[in-house]
Amino acid sequence: MPYSDQRVVHDADAHIMETPTWLADHADPGLRGRIAPLRYPSGNELRQTGDPDEQLRDLTASFERLRATHASEEYRAEEEQLIMARKNFAATGSFIPEDRARALDLLGFSSQLVFNTFHNRKLHDWEHSGDLDLAYGAARAHNRGMIEFCSVDRRLLSTCYVPLADFERAEQMAAEAIAMGAAALLVASGCPAGHSPSHLGLDPVWAQAQEAGIPVVFHVGGTGDLIDPAYFSNGLPVPPDFHGGEENFRSVDYMGIPGPPAQTLATMIFDGVLERFSELRIGVIEQGAIWVPSWLRQMESAFEAFARHEERLRALSLRPAEYVRRQVRFTPYPTEDVGWIVAQAGPEVAMFSSDYPHVEGGRRPLERFEASLGDASEEVRRRFYAENFLDLMGTAASVVAA
Repeated sequence: MPYSDQRVVHDADAHIMETPTWLADHADPGLRGRIAPLRYPSGNELRQTGDPDEQLRDLTASFERLRATHASEEYRAEEEQLIMARKNFAATGSFIPEDRARALDLLGFSSQLVFNTFHNRKLHDWEHSGDLDLAYGAARAHNRGMIEFCSVDRRLLSTCYVPLADFERAEQMAAEAIAMGAAALLVASGCPAGHSPSHLGLDPVWAQAQEAGIPVVFHVGGTGDLIDPAYFSNGLPVPPDFHGGEENFRSVDYMGIPGPPAQTLATMIFDGVLERFSELRIGVIEQGAIWVPSWLRQMESAFEAFARHEERLRALSLRPAEYVRRQVRFTPYPTEDVGWIVAQAGPEVAMFSSDYPHVEGGRRPLERFEASLGDASEEVRRRFYAENFLDLMGTAASVVAA
C-alpha cells in the first residue's frame, strides 16, 4: 500500500541527490575541468577525506556500494515500509533515475516537481562571480542533468536554472531550457547582480515562460548567506543541523529564509511584472509560507502609503494581494500551521510538498499537514494537495493530470 492512498496528491518539492561528478559529467567538455567534484556536508553518511583525489576515489567506491545495496533483494524487500524512513542517498530513487518511478508508486504521489540538492548555492555564486561563461555553462550542465533524470517517468517534472545576470543570455537560456522540456524555470529568489529582478530587460524570460505555460520557481538555498555570519559569533558551540553537520540551516538562519523571496516578489509586483504577464505563475518552494499573511498586509500598507506618489503603483490594475492570490503559490513547511495560513491568506496560495528524500521533510508530512488543516473544508484540502499545484504548473499539469 502506498504512503498516500486517500486522495490525489501532487508534490511541489522533491529532489535528486547529485553524485560527486554529476554536474561536470553533464557540462560541455571545455568547462568540465572548472567544476570540482562535490564535497558533501560533514553530517552526510558518505565518508569524507582531506585529500581531494583520495576523497573522489573513496566517494566513487561508496556510490558503487550504494548502487549494489539499492539493487539487493534485502533493500527492495523493505522499500514499501521504509519509503518515508530512508533519507538522502539511502532513499529509493534518490540518485538512480530508473528507481525513481518505483519510489513514486510507493509514495502514491501523482507527480513531483524535482530540484537539485547541492547546487543552488553554487549556481548562485557562479551567477554573481562575473564569469558569465562559467555561470551559464554550469546552468546548462545542471539543466541537462535534471532533464535526463526526470526523463524516466512523465510524473517527474524537471526544474531548469536560468541565471538572470545577463539579459541576452538569460533570454537564450530560457529558450533553451523550454526547448529541452523544462517543466519550470528555476531562478534565484534574491536580486541578480547589478539590476533588479523586475528589470524590463528580463521581460523576455517571463514572456517565454508565460507563452510555454510553465512557471518560474524560487527555491531555498540559492541566495547566498541568508543572514550576516556574525550572528553565529556568540561564544557558543555551533549546533548541528538536520544532517548532523554545521553547514546548513539552523534556527537562527531559518529566520532569514523569507527575506529574499518577500523582497523579490514585492519588487516584481510593484514594478508591474505580474501586471504585464498576467498568466505567469510563480512558485516559492521550500521557503515556507507562515510569513505570507503578514507580508501581504505589509505590501497593502506600502501600496496605501506610496500610491499617491508613485506612478508605477497607480498603473496597477489589482491590489498587491490580488496578484499573489492570482499568480503565486507557496509550499509551507510541515511545522507550519497551514489552516491558519489559508484562513489569513486565502485558499489559493498553499501547496503540499514532501521534500523527498531529504531529512528535513520528515517521515510523516501528510499526517502533519492534515493535523494543521484541522476542520478546513474538502475544497481547501483539494486545493492544497492538488489543484493549486496544477494551477502553478500549467502545461506540465496537463501531462501528469491526464
